[in-house]
Amino acid sequence: MSWRPTYRSSKFRNVYGKVANREHCFEGIPITKNVHDNHFCAVNAKFLAIVTESAGGGSFVVIPVTQFGRIDPHYPKVCGHQGKVLDIKWNPFHDNIIASCSEDSSVRIWEVPDSGLRRNLTESVLELYGHSRRVGLIEWHPTTSGILFSAGYDYKILIWNLEIGEPVKMIDCHTDVILCMSFNTEGSLLATSCKDKKLRVIEPRSGKVLQEANFKNHKVNRVVFLGNMKRLLTTGVSRWNTRQIALWDQEDLSMPIIEEEIDGLSGLLFPFYDADTHMLYLAGKGDGNIRYYEITLEKPYLQYLMEFRSPAPQKGLGVMPKHGLDVGACEVFRFYKLVTLKGLIEPISMIVPRRSETYQEDIYPMTPGTEPALSADEWLSGINRGPVLMSLKEGYNRPNKLVFKAPVKEKKGGVVNGIDLLENVPPRTENELLRMFFRQQEELRRLKDELTQKDIKIRQLELENRLCSKQLHSKSRAL
Repeated sequence: MSWRPTYRSSKFRNVYGKVANREHCFEGIPITKNVHDNHFCAVNAKFLAIVTESAGGGSFVVIPVTQFGRIDPHYPKVCGHQGKVLDIKWNPFHDNIIASCSEDSSVRIWEVPDSGLRRNLTESVLELYGHSRRVGLIEWHPTTSGILFSAGYDYKILIWNLEIGEPVKMIDCHTDVILCMSFNTEGSLLATSCKDKKLRVIEPRSGKVLQEANFKNHKVNRVVFLGNMKRLLTTGVSRWNTRQIALWDQEDLSMPIIEEEIDGLSGLLFPFYDADTHMLYLAGKGDGNIRYYEITLEKPYLQYLMEFRSPAPQKGLGVMPKHGLDVGACEVFRFYKLVTLKGLIEPISMIVPRRSETYQEDIYPMTPGTEPALSADEWLSGINRGPVLMSLKEGYNRPNKLVFKAPVKEKKGGVVNGIDLLENVPPRTENELLRMFFRQQEELRRLKDELTQKDIKIRQLELENRLCSKQLHSKSRAL
């Protein structure tokens, strides 16, 4: 019997990457030089947000996705944070709401006008204080409105209910800095990777660790749930310091299903998964290429398709949601690539070549839309529900009737599980010590000003009291 290689037909085997023309790129943006391992970019169907370099405090710009070309150097920014911005994420159910986290230990919620920014935005809708160290990651819940997760360098994950503006749960099972968070489709499970080299699957409402992996041959950096396949995919490095990916069964993390070495480069590998097409995209930080695979439940599990190559290295990548894609051009994925040296944001479209100009239903199944499936209270009570699906065949510009209302509350820390989240934790680095020192100096100055104003008020009241008593005394003598 003659040997023949296994061949599997796929409708995505000819997918190719197409870089936008220069006139459809965004130029002149002072992209941040921060070395934190995040994308520093967030995209939705209306706006593109990029973290920028700034002197003092942290800022990011918000640009309409149709406003191509060179951006004015004095373009308005969102600049309310006192420390550098480390992560930004758009609300999946409200195109005008964006969350940001920073080195100043806060998480802030901002509302961007429909027409974009006309001047600097310094006042946030909500300021959330609960972490004792800088906050490095934020994630919106995939099916619930008003639930936000934040992970800080205090090794804690806080679950915020934005309807009341308070933390409602603290997950405290990590022993080092949390590197990545990923939800399953309905948001009932949370997978995390951590600097302690462990992969965890957590039930977020109870904080219980359901599965834990500590595999010596694969040091996990990033993790992503693979839709409804009940699988996890991680990127990391092997014991020989080569970049590799591993596929796991979410119900048994004792051993990966399959491991595959990628190359010997040192940059971090970012995984992106498209649940509609079952395609996995791998992009290396500092690389110029993007590899893509098709994932199946049967062997060989990972089917290599193609590689997009570019000479310009990428600092981070933003991903356009499905309802913002160009369906007429058979676009199945779109990246927004950050090229720091050129101050350039470059859209890259992944396209399935088709000759027909009709709607291609086989590559555009029903996809999660812009309506939440649950309210915050329903999810917190224990209800799980899959996302509300929408078809891309219709106008895919249905108006969203969801209105974000921020609670009126004082700026204060929360107490979760009987633990004060703003307890005095000693600084570990010189930068943290300096930030704490300047924060305390500012607080002392504010309190002294308040005391001075109150002293002046007391003296005024004392003088008025003396005048009143003299008038009363003179009237009593006259009588």
